[in-house]
Amino acid sequence: MSLSRRSLMGAALAPFAAPALHARISDRTIRVIVPFTAGSGPDLLARLAAEELRQRWNQTTVVDNRPGASGNIGALAAARSAPDGHTLLLYVNTVLMTASLSRDLQFDPIRSFEPISLVARGSLALAVHSSVEATDARSFVAASIARPNDIRYASPGRGTPHHLAMELFKLRTGARLDHVPYTGTAGAVNDVIGGHVQSMFIPIHVGLVHAQAGRIRLLGVGSAERTTLAPNVPTLAEQGIRDAEVDLWYALAAPAGTPQALVQQFNGVINEMLAEPRVLNLLRAQGLDAAGGTPADLAALIAADAPRWAQVVASAGITAEN
Repeated sequence: MSLSRRSLMGAALAPFAAPALHARISDRTIRVIVPFTAGSGPDLLARLAAEELRQRWNQTTVVDNRPGASGNIGALAAARSAPDGHTLLLYVNTVLMTASLSRDLQFDPIRSFEPISLVARGSLALAVHSSVEATDARSFVAASIARPNDIRYASPGRGTPHHLAMELFKLRTGARLDHVPYTGTAGAVNDVIGGHVQSMFIPIHVGLVHAQAGRIRLLGVGSAERTTLAPNVPTLAEQGIRDAEVDLWYALAAPAGTPQALVQQFNGVINEMLAEPRVLNLLRAQGLDAAGGTPADLAALIAADAPRWAQVVASAGITAEN
């Protein structure tokens, strides 16, 4: 997803009012690995967390961008790091999604990491170009069945949440849609806006701007509840489409074997950060809801999501090539 680099970086580098509530781990640098490029949504969330750690602990903290292979390169680097509290991973749910597509994955998306805390969630919305004669998710499904494979959908690439969200939607509804993968969000969104591709699952804060301008129509959100950004857009479940929930979530994790005392220490900092009104408002402005919670909460989320997306990949016959 795309976030405003200026707004998040400005907030991340602003002075923190909170006192140093935790003792520093050591004199060594803490590294936060981000498996995506600088300026991406995960990168900016990592910088926010890194600055919080630096301010509270007076300890040097850096962000290490390791993009590539849909997040697998960075995740592997984190999995292979020493479990001593000096390496963290900005863990995105794409790590779980792409695991089922990779034939030579050299880490386990569950066992290779110690969950620390969920950080934020973002909603995805089912969007169609204004020329599509559908006013809700059900009529969109009907239109796709009436004209099999005539309606196409875009995604930022194979194995992305946007891609698997639509494949899950197809499995639950029987919709007939052809996939058009792009190499990033911008190209996919631009072609849906231009009418070259008719539909996609789009981050709600991105889609809302274009929906208000009449270029696209938002038919439903994939989250379990309506989003405060677009309270008039119903969920898919409200429209009778069950078990099709999907969202974007971001978390922090550490290499497996990191002492639980350190995991709890990091967890405390993240939850304190997410309780600050300044941070809450910042995330909401970017279409994100602050999350937080315990390491056990995050572990349960990962354990539930991993088999769900593996089933979608297998049922839809998705491979790295299609």
